[in-house]
Amino acid sequence: MKNVVLILLLILSTVIDAKTKVIAHRGFWNTVGSAQNSISSLQNADSIGCYGSEFDIWITSDDKVMVNHDCVYQGVTLETSKYDELKNLKLGNGENLPTLESYLKEAKKLNVHLILEVKPHKSIVRQNLAIDKTLLLINKIGLEQRVTYISFSLDAVRRLIAKAPNGTYVYYLGGMLSPYELKSMGCAGPDYDERVYKDHPGWITESHLLGLKVNVWTVNKEKDMKYFIRKNVDYITTNNPVMLQNLLQ
Repeated sequence: MKNVVLILLLILSTVIDAKTKVIAHRGFWNTVGSAQNSISSLQNADSIGCYGSEFDIWITSDDKVMVNHDCVYQGVTLETSKYDELKNLKLGNGENLPTLESYLKEAKKLNVHLILEVKPHKSIVRQNLAIDKTLLLINKIGLEQRVTYISFSLDAVRRLIAKAPNGTYVYYLGGMLSPYELKSMGCAGPDYDERVYKDHPGWITESHLLGLKVNVWTVNKEKDMKYFIRKNVDYITTNNPVMLQNLLQ
């Protein structure tokens, strides 16, 4: 009987671990020859079998959607600059600062899921345009089934829920809303910093009871990865995807 119980516990723990998927934060850039939010980081995330690769978007003053984390790159403010001022800027690995279109065209050749973060823009009008152009471009390239949207902006989250195809996962990053509030909005679930879940230990279970998915970011230490694997979160976003994959295996 004891052996049967042990086997069942082993099977249960394996099933739980298998549910947690790996998302590479800004792609798998933490390796030789890559850079954050680069096309190579996207390729790398795909090559090691990550479920998802996260990246960030902004819109320029002449309506070109760009991939970058910060609003300023090498002294150039993306929102207030034209594409011609950005197109020759180089990432740390020598790649050009990518447009969303170039990023998506490469993603089309791969299998990795895309976790697209809409950065909060200074102007809601410009932010809305960034969202609308992004949705049109994703539809044109044929990636609607492979994109999840995330944002710290509640305005962006609401617009994405309203305008993205039915069934598209949209998550809020801000950490201020309970699972019930997110469910009421139409969010797929919480996508919160690891400290938020530790401050609200019931939110993971509550989310699952409501039929929501749970992502946690940015989890880089082994002990924290193990903690959230045990908590049965659906996704872990990390700068160390290889370490997380090894733990899950």
